[in-house]
Amino acid sequence: MSGTRAFRVAATSARVVTGVVVAVACVVGVTTAIHAPWPELRHEPAQNDITPLPGDSVLVCNGDLRALGRDSSAPLDMRSAATPTLTDAGSAGAPAVDVLEAPDLIDAGDVRVLTGQVEGRTAPLVAAAESVTVAADDLSGFAALPCGEPLLDSWLVGGDVGTGTEDIVILTNAAKVPSTVTLSVYGSIRSARTVVVPAGTQLALPLSSIATGNEAPVVEVSAVGAPVRAVLQSSLVRVLDPAGIDLQAAVPAPQQNLVIPGVQAFQVDGDDADMTVLRLLSPDVDTQARISVTPEGSSASAAEFTVPLVADEPAEVALSGLEPGTYSVEVDADSAVVAAVRQQDGSGRDTDFAWVTPAPEIDSDVLVAVPSGPAPQLHLTNTADEAATVTLEATDGGPSQEVSVGPGEYVSVDVAARATYRLGTSGPVHASVSMTAPGAIAVLSLRPGAGAESAITVYP
Repeated sequence: MSGTRAFRVAATSARVVTGVVVAVACVVGVTTAIHAPWPELRHEPAQNDITPLPGDSVLVCNGDLRALGRDSSAPLDMRSAATPTLTDAGSAGAPAVDVLEAPDLIDAGDVRVLTGQVEGRTAPLVAAAESVTVAADDLSGFAALPCGEPLLDSWLVGGDVGTGTEDIVILTNAAKVPSTVTLSVYGSIRSARTVVVPAGTQLALPLSSIATGNEAPVVEVSAVGAPVRAVLQSSLVRVLDPAGIDLQAAVPAPQQNLVIPGVQAFQVDGDDADMTVLRLLSPDVDTQARISVTPEGSSASAAEFTVPLVADEPAEVALSGLEPGTYSVEVDADSAVVAAVRQQDGSGRDTDFAWVTPAPEIDSDVLVAVPSGPAPQLHLTNTADEAATVTLEATDGGPSQEVSVGPGEYVSVDVAARATYRLGTSGPVHASVSMTAPGAIAVLSLRPGAGAESAITVYP
């Protein structure tokens, strides 16, 4: 081999080796780059946390008790059966009072709207409650109801359309614009009805007009245009004897965990299966609801059981076998549900009944209005793992008291009728006020005040 050819072969071999090395290096580099973190370009968006100015605190009351069918020539006409007594208070002085129209109610009294006006950046606390007693041939009993905030979506978990019942759905629109309200009935027969409630007006319609054929109806109330306050007025006549009245406020939304304090079991002769009844509904999905019943002054359960729920079908469970006394009922479900308990103290003349709705968690100061009525008590349930100390201070300057509620405990304390209190708590609790006497029952679930608005994040 000549020297020139040997050099060319060596040079070619060197190039081949170099190419292989470079190729291997490229493969290794690409592989490493794939698995290695790549450099990132990040741009944090401009943002700012802003606390909006709170709005006025507005409560809508229900007004007169309604009587249906007193005039046989006009059986659908509604007449005023009794005017309630109002108890109210505000943390910044007495709230302003406006009056709404009730054009479908003959001899209507005042339908009040209470407003606590904002001062600076602080929303005042406002509380109000109504109570009414009636003794007539077609209506008899005692009822009480807190004035509440209007809602776009709410649920009426109660009522009956059977023989002897005259239940009425009452819709109040305190806004300046009309509200289109759809009432969707859940039960063995599904139905719906839409009504327009004019601005500044209260209207009502018989429950039987939308829920005929349902033994245990649940009504979803959906408003468009303006929120409304929905209330269910119930009354019962057995044979020819009036056997109680009730006013039930709508609950805001289904939840997985519900607490219903202030449920009472009464001493009755014979079967008590219809005396205390829990009604449940799981919208949209099948689920399981675990029920726990805790007696007053205890953290130990008096009864525990599970209820299977079929989607969109209301279910009722008798809380029978309970010793006479006061209880807190807790519902823990796999999916969001609505619930309420119906309690009654007997059957026939001189008896009464009441629906008890869930009490939401309270973890800040609220005002409590105790209306006129017999033997009022404040009920407190603590479902947390730590004890809570509740301070109750009369707004008229009376002495304050502290109540300790242990983990899982349910306690009750006496309060005064026609009085208002400021309730503060060191931990979350659920609360209600009951009023009880022979032939007179009412339970008012307490809700947190609107309070200050939460901060929101704004992205320019």
